[in-house]
Amino acid sequence: MKMTLKPGHSSGFPVLRVLILVTGLALAACAWYAFAHWLHRDSEVTWFPPTSSCNLHIAPCSTMLGDKGRVTLHIQTNGRIEALEILPLDVKVDGLKATQVDIDFIGRDMDLGLHRFALTEQSPHHFQGQGQVGICTQTVMPWRARVILNTAEGKMGSWFDFDVIRS
Repeated sequence: MKMTLKPGHSSGFPVLRVLILVTGLALAACAWYAFAHWLHRDSEVTWFPPTSSCNLHIAPCSTMLGDKGRVTLHIQTNGRIEALEILPLDVKVDGLKATQVDIDFIGRDMDLGLHRFALTEQSPHHFQGQGQVGICTQTVMPWRARVILNTAEGKMGSWFDFDVIRS
């Protein structure tokens, strides 16, 4: 029995289909990367560096937002901030009126994706919510908690650095 192929059909490896698939996957990865950076855009946030060092594992951290006011972040833990653990977040704002507060957990040394958590206002100048840091790929993973306030004067924020030890 002799096999004949119709014109346009090949019995070989479908190279063109594999190349189309690889190109589609590469375009999807580029689109995801661009979208993730668009979500992280910070250009409209006025950043104020921390005014003192602190340890979020054991105590609240506080910093001045220029001469506008003060923001305090408390992550309520039992000793250490752990990866994938639900973290109660508590933010107090003094000296200015915030209409919304968000917390971003970002990797300091590598892009670990978007970990943004919106807090709800419990009383004037007091916001609460829950957040979570991602899984650690290193023995010690350096994180940054960015506190972003929406105010009548625009978005402003500061950050607090901490490390998570892989368990």
